[in-house]
Amino acid sequence: MHELSICQSIVGIIERHAEGRPVRAIHLRVGALRQIVPDTLVYCWSLVNADTPLAGSELVVDSVPAEFRCAPCDRTQTLTEMNLVCESCGGHDLTIVAGEEFLITTLDLAEA
Repeated sequence: MHELSICQSIVGIIERHAEGRPVRAIHLRVGALRQIVPDTLVYCWSLVNADTPLAGSELVVDSVPAEFRCAPCDRTQTLTEMNLVCESCGGHDLTIVAGEEFLITTLDLAEA
């Protein structure tokens, strides 16, 4: 369960950037190809921050679907199964264009 160590890293990042201000929510973008289970990440967040200044803050995960672009036909499509073939032309020359994200996008800070 690597989500636990990811949450521990997020705590360190947030503590540095919040600069002592109370945090209500942390917003993340997590790509489908990152092999992170959003529900597990949220659960681990409540465990990791329990005895920190971030206790009670919410982890909001925005899941990003995996998408790729086919070089021969220039079509972009969402990856719905592990079949890496263009649905339009049958091409195999594909480039991932979304789904590898892992970003802290915003912090919702409470009034001091």
